[in-house]
Amino acid sequence: MNRTNHYRALLALQLVPDFGLRRIRQLLYKTGVKDASELFSLKMADLIRIDGFGEHVARNLLEFDGWKIVDKILTATEKSGSQLVAIDDEEYPRLLRQIYDPPILLWLKGDKRVLNTDGIAIIGTRRPGNYGMKQTAEWAKLISEAGICVNSGLAYGVDALAHRTAVNSGGKTIAVLGSGIDVLYPARNSKIAIQIIETGGAVITEYPPGTPPDAINFPARNRIVSGMSHGTLVVESGIKGGSMITARYALDQNREVFVIPHQLDNTRGEGCNYLIRTGQGKLVQTLDDILDEVSVETNHDEIVTGQPLEKKWESLELSAELKSICLILAEKELHIDQLSEKTEKPTYRILPLLLDLEMQGAVRQKAGKYFELI
Repeated sequence: MNRTNHYRALLALQLVPDFGLRRIRQLLYKTGVKDASELFSLKMADLIRIDGFGEHVARNLLEFDGWKIVDKILTATEKSGSQLVAIDDEEYPRLLRQIYDPPILLWLKGDKRVLNTDGIAIIGTRRPGNYGMKQTAEWAKLISEAGICVNSGLAYGVDALAHRTAVNSGGKTIAVLGSGIDVLYPARNSKIAIQIIETGGAVITEYPPGTPPDAINFPARNRIVSGMSHGTLVVESGIKGGSMITARYALDQNREVFVIPHQLDNTRGEGCNYLIRTGQGKLVQTLDDILDEVSVETNHDEIVTGQPLEKKWESLELSAELKSICLILAEKELHIDQLSEKTEKPTYRILPLLLDLEMQGAVRQKAGKYFELI
């Protein structure tokens, strides 16, 4: 298959009136074509058989004549030195493909391979205080040194510092733009973008070259930041703003939201405390608080100790009764009824013991009253 023709057709589909991302994705899925250019050869009868494709929408595709604009975009793409990554390409971020409205095409500068590196988004206000800056640098360093990619939006403040720290820590980072790949915004962060690319990271966008950084683009950009990440860490945010929008996207996408707690009189952190108070985000104090919730491959254990870490319960001074429960759970997670059976104790005797272990950080309760060691 000629990928150039495929990309050209995918670009064209995005210019067809009344064709949004979800409709394009549905069309590709329902027809099963591998080369999107084949879609422009379909007949009216073929199109109206597809759910959501009435005669009006089908005619928009059949009468499309914007190929000069498409070719102009492709020429600008080549001049910008960027690459295209389509939703059906192997390099396309796997997690991003799972969201409700994934981009059909991404423009990229950098290393395509980094797109499928396990990542955590780090987000926050454009005007962080000293506490926010300190926390951003510390967490970006921890996450990078654990071998996890740092994803963010290249904005002023928390975003820029997270990218810079990841680069300086020898890690990988991906910056998602709300503008064309050749319109770096803010321009002051161009140097960081170059460093990201030179160190094996990537700068990506769903917007064609030449697209200005209009305000309407940034909420859509935020869904990509959260969508391609296993979790989103909100470092510092007010009640309103882009960070809270990204956190909401992450929740809607069934991604984890992690939050740095703030002092009650810190207005810059009101959004963070709100997420914690309402149960929408998990308060985190150590990297393990994140790693416990996401399934990612890391080199965290080797970085910290040079060898695999022992389980938390093994380092605690526990009674014989509590140790016996941990030894049972060391084999696998168990339901409370299974634990009751194995320990030959009624559940009302087991639950206080499990609560004690939870308070000591040795055991975690999962949905459905299942318990596992930490």
